[in-house]
This record gives sequence, C-alpha cells and structure tokens, in this order.
Amino acid sequence: MDVRQRIVHFALLFAIAGLAGCTVGPNYKRPAVDVPLAYRAVPAGTPAADHPPAGQSVPQSTATAPTPVKSFGDEKWWDVFQDHELQSLIRTALKNNYDVRIAATRVLQAQAQLGITRADQFPTLSVGGSITSQQNPKLGPIPAYEVTLGQVSASAAYNIDFWGKYRRATEAARATLLANEWAQKEVMATLVANVATSYFQLRQFDLELEISQRTLASRKDSLQLTQSLEQHGFDSLLDVRQSEQLVYTASAEIPDLEQQIAQQENAISILLGNNPGDIPRGLKLTEQPHAPEVPAGLPSSLLVRRPDIYQAEQNLISANANIGVARAAYFPQISLTATPGYESASLTSLFSGPAGVWTMAASLTQPIFEGGRLKSNLRLTEAQREQMTLTYQQTIQGAFRDVSNALVAYRKDQEFRGQQEHLLESARDAARLSEFRFKNGSTDYLEVLTNETNAFTAELGLAQAQGNELVALVQLYQALGGGWQ
Repeated sequence: MDVRQRIVHFALLFAIAGLAGCTVGPNYKRPAVDVPLAYRAVPAGTPAADHPPAGQSVPQSTATAPTPVKSFGDEKWWDVFQDHELQSLIRTALKNNYDVRIAATRVLQAQAQLGITRADQFPTLSVGGSITSQQNPKLGPIPAYEVTLGQVSASAAYNIDFWGKYRRATEAARATLLANEWAQKEVMATLVANVATSYFQLRQFDLELEISQRTLASRKDSLQLTQSLEQHGFDSLLDVRQSEQLVYTASAEIPDLEQQIAQQENAISILLGNNPGDIPRGLKLTEQPHAPEVPAGLPSSLLVRRPDIYQAEQNLISANANIGVARAAYFPQISLTATPGYESASLTSLFSGPAGVWTMAASLTQPIFEGGRLKSNLRLTEAQREQMTLTYQQTIQGAFRDVSNALVAYRKDQEFRGQQEHLLESARDAARLSEFRFKNGSTDYLEVLTNETNAFTAELGLAQAQGNELVALVQLYQALGGGWQ
C-alpha cells in the first residue's frame, strides 16, 4: 500500500470516527411556567384566553401558541409615539447611544466566540516545507562533503468528538450568541422608553414654566393695580404685601423649572450620544395623542414578546449544554494525526521516486484520577443550570408583575388627572369669586391670596398629572414587550 492509499484510508477513518459519535448530556427542555389567566389589573369584562385552571403550570410551548388577541406591546414604537420630534430623537438615540453600540459589540464578540468554539469540531490541516544545505571540509580521513535536503509535508490532526463535547460547547456558544442578541434588543427597548419618558417629562417642565410665566405676568398686573389703589387710599398696605406674595410665589417657580429643563435636556442629549445641548420640541404635552384604553393582550403572549425572557431562556440553554461538555470529560478522548510528505536530497527528485514519507498515529486518553476535578466541574454546571432555570422563571414572573403594575398605574393616573381637572376648575372659579368679592368690599385680600395660590398649585398639579399619565403609558408599553421591533 503506497502513501496515497494510506492517506485516503486515514481520511476515511477521520470521517467514520466523526459520524459514529454520540452526544452525552441532557437535551434542553423548556421548563414549565405558571401562566395567570389574566393580568391582575385588567378591568372586568376583558376577553380571557384559553388557559388551564389557575395555578397550573404549563409548558411555554403551549403558552406561546399564536393567538389573535391584539396587545399594545405589538405596536411599533413609531406608531405609539406620534410626535415627529420625539420619533427623530429616538432614531438618533438608536443610532448613536453608547449602550446600544456596546451591546452590538457584545454580539460581535459572541459571534467570534461561536466561530472559535465550532472550529474544534473539525480537523486542523497545515502544510510546510524546508530546505537544509550543509557543507563540511575534509577532516583527516573524512572527505569533504555537501548535503542538500528538501522536504515538503502536510499535517492533519483531529480530536474525535465521539461523546459530543465540542458539539455541546458549540450549542452553548450559539445560545450565548442569541442571549447577547436579545440583550441588545432589551437595551434598545429600554432606550426607546427612556427617551420617550425623558421627552414627556421635558414637555411637562415646559408646560409648568409656561403656566408660571403666565401667572407671574397676571399677578404683576394685579400688584400694580393694588399698589395704585393703596396710593389712593382704597386698599391697605397689607393688601399690597399679600399681592406681592402672589408675585413672588409664581416667580420662585421659574428658576427651579428652568434648571430642571436644562438638566433634562442634558440627560436626553446623553441618551442621544451627544454632548449636552438644546433639544428640539414637537407637540405640547396636552397635544400628545394617547388612547384612554390600551389592550394588554394575553399573559401567555408576553412570553414571546419580552426580549429579557428570551435572553434568560438562551442563558438557560447555554448552561444546559455545558453539562454535556462536563460529562464528556469523563470519557476517553480520541485523537488522530497524520503527516504525509516528500523528502529528497535533490529538488529535481522531490516528488518522484522513493521520496514519500508519512507518519500516522492514533491516541486514546482516559482520565483515571483528577482529584475530584471532573465531578466538581459537573456539579458546577448542574448548579449553574439550576440557577438559570430559577432566573428564567423569575424573569417571567417579574414580567407579569411589571405589566400589572403598569396597567394599574396608567388607569389610576388617568383617574388622578381627571380629578385634577375638576380641582383646577373649582380652584379657578373660587379665585374668580374671591376677586369679585374683594372688589366689592365683601372680603379682604387674604381670601384672594389663598384662592389664587390654590388655583396656581392646581394648575401645576394638572400639568404633573398629565406628564405622569404619559410616562405611565411608556412604562406599560415597555412592560408589554414593545419598543425593540
């Protein structure tokens, strides 16, 4: 049998050995999860899904079946936030934000690590060549001589993945890659929510500043009138001082609001990946479109929409595959190597004649004593899988909590905003009546002071309530798994 036949037979042995292997370790099975019948804060009358009895654990494969029930979280963020300036800010943030860019580099790292790990499943091949020339002078009876030796060789090595060690490692690396991709989507969803929240808070501060400036201008006019009346003996100096309090109350709000506006603009600039600077405005706070009721959808659909749940599951899959890697270390490791080539003292006859050389070897290594290393490593991977299982289930439970909290917050903020509107209406009417009574001499200016202050406070409170309602809408959208699409 010549060298070519031996190389062919050895290559066939490589292939057969690779195909004959098995894979040790547990195959992944998605844990059972306890899916509630409905979100706790969903009002009565909301359509319910087909679910098992309350408290029964169901596999996620059952819980994630396609469903026609629509959810607010399925909406694209550009459909939810219809302010064109806000949309532009979000697009800029998704492009330039450092957290998103860092998450993207983690994905690239995981892709490279998967390529490194997957390469262990394949043989390694290399080629090389050398020329050696040696000349010695005549030494006594030894005549002078010159030797030139040329060599060309190729080498191949293959660690047979008979027990699936490298396949399980590749499975773990692939799951880690997917976990990083879902982590990137979670960063994007969080960024969209943060930009929208910060923008709505900025518009709230703008509205409060507008209210304060308008109120200040009105109160300055009232102060001038009161001072004129006091100079002509119609009002007292006490009325003037009380009118001054109204002016100072409104003016004191302005510097604080201007500070909050500047700081909020700086915060948004950082989210955009820019240095602190001005932020363009779009619709006013009171003009931002939002539905009074938003569909929450089925609790089961949350499991296929939230990126943090997908990330937790991929981490679990990776931990499960690592158990197979640890178990494979108990079994013999089989390695095959081959080095065919040519060697000749003359380059003209390097590839002809009896110049062929080859080396072939097979080795088997069975661990005998490792001082408990293999057992401890297996226990470590099993404990890590248990941790990832609990983390996965905890993430799902936390997602249901987030949605329930956001639903009740949005509904209660709406109710609070409605009460603030009634409060402002009453406070304004009381201020109007007290002003009328004061001008007719039926009361003193203290009553005007009290009711004007109450009206100003109520108007600021309504602006805050309107801002909180929009922020609650953003939180609900994020809790339902929206924003990364």
